[in-house]
Amino acid sequence: MHIPDGLISPQTYLPALAVAVPLWWWAARAFTRQVGDEALPRLAVFTALAFVLSSLMLPLPGGTSGHAIGVGLLALVFGPWVAFLAYTLVLVLQALVMGAGGITALPVNALAMGFIGAWTAYLLFHLLRHVQADFAVLAAVFISILFSALLVALVLGLQPLIAQGPDGSPRFFPFGWSVTLPAILLPHLFIGLAEAALTLLIWRHARRRCWIPATSGREI
Repeated sequence: MHIPDGLISPQTYLPALAVAVPLWWWAARAFTRQVGDEALPRLAVFTALAFVLSSLMLPLPGGTSGHAIGVGLLALVFGPWVAFLAYTLVLVLQALVMGAGGITALPVNALAMGFIGAWTAYLLFHLLRHVQADFAVLAAVFISILFSALLVALVLGLQPLIAQGPDGSPRFFPFGWSVTLPAILLPHLFIGLAEAALTLLIWRHARRRCWIPATSGREI
């Protein structure tokens, strides 16, 4: 799901950067309030897990890749702001060390996977946990992955419409939504199911270890 450098236009990543910067600032403030010395090693472990999950990438048609994310689990344990900040760190490390994603694409990737993914998982879990907690985890993580994939597909498919050369040819990503939506969403249906099941197993373990309260989806 990483968008690499060179596929999205300045008309896309500059506004995304303008949106992401204040969100990163607010997330940093939330981090200082919510994560104490006791929780910091746990956050490091879960962030490393997210790094590993999202580093196992399957190339997909349409200029992107399919992979698990791990931000839903971060959001359920530590809350959406901390998850957003932690996953941004994952994306920075992947871009600099592994060449996955890119620096100019970082704001879009961070908003699509880190912000939208974290908040979707967090809000859906708290909406559904009164029905059944395990179902809430599965649904929250699965839908959060699809929302993130949808945003990436929409951003890529928008490029031919907003960045064209004098002859009308696309300057950046050349394919529209008829390509990006099925190419990205369909594989992530299966990826989402697998990650939701894995997240449930880890979340159950975290609850047994009292890392999260039985009635909450975030670290206190």
